[in-house]
Amino acid sequence: MTLTPLFPDEAPDKVAQTYERLRELFGEAEIPEMFLIYGNVEPFLRDFYMNFKKFVFSAGQLDERQKAAIALAVSAYAHCHRWTRWASSRCAILGFTEDQRAEILAIAATNAMYNTFFKFRDLSGSGLFEGMGVGLRAHTFSQVSLEEPLVELINIAISNLNACKPCTSGHVEQSRQLGLTNQQLLECVQCAATMYAGCQFLNAADC
Repeated sequence: MTLTPLFPDEAPDKVAQTYERLRELFGEAEIPEMFLIYGNVEPFLRDFYMNFKKFVFSAGQLDERQKAAIALAVSAYAHCHRWTRWASSRCAILGFTEDQRAEILAIAATNAMYNTFFKFRDLSGSGLFEGMGVGLRAHTFSQVSLEEPLVELINIAISNLNACKPCTSGHVEQSRQLGLTNQQLLECVQCAATMYAGCQFLNAADC
């Protein structure tokens, strides 16, 4: 099923109202195409807009830079090229260099590698692998230019999406030691959940 953008001059009233709010949010005449595709399902467009505005675009418990980095990591994880391009551009606007944007992608990928290992140990249902060393390298977690709390926020977002219980709990504990609050961790997951929903819709709409 392939959905095409629903342009403003074709949109019914409720969709057009959300489009106007999006113009105000972005401060631009043109609305990002992703939202025009969501316009095919007005309730989803409305829900996504409200969650996106609060948990992805605007500062809250986390600042705009942290949220932009999480959005980029999740979009790449979901293989959603449109949102990955948008999130990369958003990161650039907020001051991330090209190298730092690459680091965000590398952290998410390295985290997925560790999730695969630790999730297997957790799911295997035995202690056979508990005493065996990981054997994997993860210099990406510590030898990048990004702030350590941001690295942990990305790790939590991706570990949660990968449903890796040991990794998620470990990164939550590490984040607390770095001074991140429970409210900040919750907003990290809310940001990731919103972006993942938007990516999933687009990926399905492009089939």
